[in-house]
Amino acid sequence: MQTINLKFREKLNRMLGGKSHNFCYQCGACVADCPAHRFLPEFNPRIIILKTLYGMEEELIGEDSIIWNCTNCYNCHERCPQEVHPIDVIIALKNMATEKGTNLYSSKNLIDRVKNTGSTVVITEFSIRKREELGLPPFKMDCIEEVQTLLKDEG
Repeated sequence: MQTINLKFREKLNRMLGGKSHNFCYQCGACVADCPAHRFLPEFNPRIIILKTLYGMEEELIGEDSIIWNCTNCYNCHERCPQEVHPIDVIIALKNMATEKGTNLYSSKNLIDRVKNTGSTVVITEFSIRKREELGLPPFKMDCIEEVQTLLKDEG
């Protein structure tokens, strides 16, 4: 049986943008135009807000949290009839995860990615396919050696 983690909820309430989760009545309007949900059905702003109401700290700000898949498009902000603004809650959760040290996109990870690939983003099969569909040229990563030389002394 799941018990509600009130300490986590109280901490989220103190975060900028975090308190509004208390007013969600789970209508699902936030999901309708969510691009992250469209391409990754496991990402669901309504479920994220539900988990905040239960105080599911580890699932929300632990390792491998789904919150990092939010595109920050603000569609949920515009659609929410209760003015919960799920994006604000998700940003508050991201800040909590960063404080906890479980931020997937920490500056070290970003620097390592740039050093190893020459890119700030992960290039997925989906993005490669989408570029082909749109008639865009393939990604070029011909600067890796130069980037590695420039960042050699940066740690």
